[in-house]
Amino acid sequence: MSSSKDYLNFILEQLNDGKTITYRPMMGEFLLYCDGVLFGGVYDNRLLIKKTTNNSKFNLPKVIPYEHAKVMYQIEDIDNREMLNLIISVTVNDLKN
Repeated sequence: MSSSKDYLNFILEQLNDGKTITYRPMMGEFLLYCDGVLFGGVYDNRLLIKKTTNNSKFNLPKVIPYEHAKVMYQIEDIDNREMLNLIISVTVNDLKN
């Protein structure tokens, strides 16, 4: 199943808090970047982020986006913009270091 552009646009709207969020389509899904750092993606209309040392404290469900991929975290509560943006900030900061 591919992700819809409508779902992607909703996620981008939720992440609109001053950060530069961009995306790149990839085989029916969307890779997400914050200030040029690949931090996750939209897979099967789910927001998934890379696992890092500090984002493990949010106790997010672990999922595999597609066969043979690394485990990622799924952010299920995408309506809570404050928490969503905190998780993304922590993840991107970890990936920059």
